[in-house]
Amino acid sequence: MIANLTDIHAVSEAIRDAVAPVFLLTGIGSILGVLIGRLGRSIDRARLLNDMPREKRGKFSHEFKILVKRTKWLRRAIGLATLAALCVCVSIATLFISVETGFKMPHIVLLAFITSMFSVILALLCFLREIVLASREVIVPFNHD
Repeated sequence: MIANLTDIHAVSEAIRDAVAPVFLLTGIGSILGVLIGRLGRSIDRARLLNDMPREKRGKFSHEFKILVKRTKWLRRAIGLATLAALCVCVSIATLFISVETGFKMPHIVLLAFITSMFSVILALLCFLREIVLASREVIVPFNHD
């Protein structure tokens, strides 16, 4: 427990050090919101296509294939963004555990934060891939029938 002024100072330093990762969590949460919204729209469209009669479904087979690919990329992005958020939480928790126990764990904080950054980078690359696929879905060659 906090016993004296030195302990209070250590806790206030830990809180100060945790502020930046908390803002990062907010950003990752916003990214997750966008990804989940896009995933929901893709799933809704795929369900709509699946509910069509078989004779009409053939016209949309190309779109359905793209939707399947988009969904896979979105699931990857969501998984990576969630991993990033969890790693940020681990780094914040480790900061406070370090203050409470007096046991210094800078390597755990560093490893968790680096893992978080790589996960965010990979999540954003997956998101970019999904956007490319979504734009292909809209830009289809015009057939003269």
